[in-house]
Amino acid sequence: MGYLLTFNIGSITFVDIVIDIVKAIPLFVYIIMLVYILTRKLYSFMVSRGLRDNVAIYYNRKIIHILSGGVVALLVPSLFKEPFVPMVFAYVLAFATYLPHRKRQLLKWFQTEDNMYEVNFCIAWGTTIAFLWILIDNPWISILPALAISFGDAVTGIVRNIIFGYRTKHWIGNIAMMILMIPIGYKIAGHIGAISMAIASIIERIEVNPIDDNLLISFSVAIILAIWYTILH
Repeated sequence: MGYLLTFNIGSITFVDIVIDIVKAIPLFVYIIMLVYILTRKLYSFMVSRGLRDNVAIYYNRKIIHILSGGVVALLVPSLFKEPFVPMVFAYVLAFATYLPHRKRQLLKWFQTEDNMYEVNFCIAWGTTIAFLWILIDNPWISILPALAISFGDAVTGIVRNIIFGYRTKHWIGNIAMMILMIPIGYKIAGHIGAISMAIASIIERIEVNPIDDNLLISFSVAIILAIWYTILH
């Protein structure tokens, strides 16, 4: 049998939480600058170079995936002593990206009227990290779902956009995701990490409206890892 709920929540002190909040604030500021300043300027640059509006928006979304979700996820195991502060900050970002939809004042350089996938991304990122960290007490393994939707999902979109010039669920993107994510999964969690990333790369191809692939990929990986480490391992 595996090891269920080995993370000792009671071992977290008030000081631990305060220190983690202090560590999270610079990362939060970095993400805000990336989303509200850098990608806005990048959008203007891409459009000025002749890229279609929807293509520039799509590139920006993937850049945010990589530079916020991916880079920050890699820092989480080394910086934080518990998963709750990263989760709460992810939820704050989810709320911040939801408000423009609610107010009908979209951040047009990366948001679109037809979906709120960036909100789902933040929720999935924070939830799966916390869920796995609490369940198996391994912060590195806990970030695998977040990496799948950050680096993995981003590379699918970038490759497809470069080749086809528009959003499409072509298999070439899934192959690119496998090439990138299977080694990452293996490095972090061995064979089960590689297997979960391979499955995630296939699941990315599936569209089940209104559920977007951020939720499908992240929670599928989280469930696979949870079953392996609590039942099969």
